[in-house]
Amino acid sequence: MIRVGIAGLGFMGMIHYLAYQKIKGVKVAAMCEQDRTRLGGDWRTIKGNFGPAGTMMDLSSVAKYEQLEEMLADKSLDMIDICLPPAAHAPVAIAALKAGKHVFCEKPIALKAGDGVRMVKAADTAGKLLMIGQVLPFFPEYAFAHQAIKSGKYGKLLGGNFKRVISDPLWLKNFYDPDKVGGPMLDLHVHDAHFIRLVCGMPRAVFTTGRMRGDVAEYFTSQFLFDDPSLVVTATSGVIQQQGRAFCAAYEIQLEKATVLYDFSVLDGQPVLATPLTVLTAKGKVERPTMKSSDPVDSFVAELTEATRAVKSGERSALLDGELARDAVTLCERQTVSLAKQKLVPVGVK
Repeated sequence: MIRVGIAGLGFMGMIHYLAYQKIKGVKVAAMCEQDRTRLGGDWRTIKGNFGPAGTMMDLSSVAKYEQLEEMLADKSLDMIDICLPPAAHAPVAIAALKAGKHVFCEKPIALKAGDGVRMVKAADTAGKLLMIGQVLPFFPEYAFAHQAIKSGKYGKLLGGNFKRVISDPLWLKNFYDPDKVGGPMLDLHVHDAHFIRLVCGMPRAVFTTGRMRGDVAEYFTSQFLFDDPSLVVTATSGVIQQQGRAFCAAYEIQLEKATVLYDFSVLDGQPVLATPLTVLTAKGKVERPTMKSSDPVDSFVAELTEATRAVKSGERSALLDGELARDAVTLCERQTVSLAKQKLVPVGVK
């Protein structure tokens, strides 16, 4: 039995708790939260943009801590699940690793790639797993695309266009603070940066155009340049000031023998699937693969199932790997530099 301690009872802490209830061989044995009302099980103030609303929870079988140091000292815990604001990810993860715990941490790995480097080194030193909750590859449409590319079923990857745009999150006051949330680049686009890194490898350079909002990128389009000049990859992300479209995510991935399409939005509060997962084959067929689930929470169940599998086996997870998540933040940093300076920027060179 894998015993998990959750640090932070906000929306993602709640989603993780609910997901763990569906996974065999794992138990949420402890929680750390300074809000005593939530720690006591009253989650009615917790709200998010998907999943169930918060309600009253029976946490009588869960150890409760108000201070992180106390939970890290709990020798019965195998893994710490960090659902704290991004600025806290690096120090809390490093402290947990030093305490001898495996770590699962929500995305992004950190607000700065340098902190991600320190986290990866801390995991190596401790001999523990550092896993980052970049959940996108566990969503059915992206899992299908990943497997199609990895298997070579449709031939070589030729490139893709990725899109992830939201309306201005007026309810989140620190969203544009580079030292607290990081803006659209690190809160939103990091998903696609991670997926691009996963399926394409690390670009050699990026060129980004768009708009800045203070020190963070607000809305932007990036061209990723690879050693293979025939690999053509772009991504558009950020915030627009039209509140009628709360969210949209889309991709078009080109392979030698097929093109894979997907386009989803939330318009006027309603989900709109403009293009369901679709495969256009080189032979002229239009295929629409059947997805197992449309519930976003199920993607987090799949993600955390993979995390607990890794802990049980002691093997690093290819999808949750800390180095991969660190590289995604590096890409985000280089894109921001390119946008601010309005020029092509090499990746990995400061």
